[in-house]
Amino acid sequence: MKRVLLKLSGEALAGEKKTGFDEEVVTGVAKQVKQLVDEGVQVGIVIGGGNFWRGRSSKNIDRTKADQIGMLATVMNCIYVSEIFRSQGMMTSVLTPFECGDVTKLYSKDRSNKYFSRNMVVFFAGGTGHPYFSTDTATVLRAVEIDADEILLAKAVDGVYDKDPKDHPDARKFDRISIQEVIDRKLQVVDMTASILAMENKMPMVVFALQEKDSIIHAAHGETTGTVVTADAS
Repeated sequence: MKRVLLKLSGEALAGEKKTGFDEEVVTGVAKQVKQLVDEGVQVGIVIGGGNFWRGRSSKNIDRTKADQIGMLATVMNCIYVSEIFRSQGMMTSVLTPFECGDVTKLYSKDRSNKYFSRNMVVFFAGGTGHPYFSTDTATVLRAVEIDADEILLAKAVDGVYDKDPKDHPDARKFDRISIQEVIDRKLQVVDMTASILAMENKMPMVVFALQEKDSIIHAAHGETTGTVVTADAS
């Protein structure tokens, strides 16, 4: 049975509003994931917090506190998206690496596997639970821990480029690239910590644009028009 970890950016879920939630966008994501679940794919999800909080842009808040606010932003995102998923007929659970009363369950690999065996979509909120680690790193960490087959990175950009396509019209998109080359060229797929973790644990990734029709389904089926990042060390 295939198991994937889907990373969603908070900004992408905000749609054109750029902040908060766009329910139409989230419902579209839910319908795609529902199709995968109905096919027997086990889906874990990590969501960034950028639609609520960009703590690193503030110089007036201690970095640790800023990161903690960001962790809570991801919890809010996961609770909201989880409820939209439930409205589409899926069973879900939100796990965090720290106690949130009865709002979430405490993360463990065993608990994750139990929920996956019940055909539940499992949301991994709260990042790693520690400051100085991004949701990119949390994504790769959880993917490795739960023995995911691959990571699906749903972004605003439609793949991996040799330079920022926003600033460089001549930027070239890769159809396929190794994680080693991503690291060597310092390409912004995920942050460096996450990239090295993916390389060391041979975790492949698929990078694609969330806004493209059925992009999550295509990526999970190996039919993406984005970029495949292989786990090759060279």
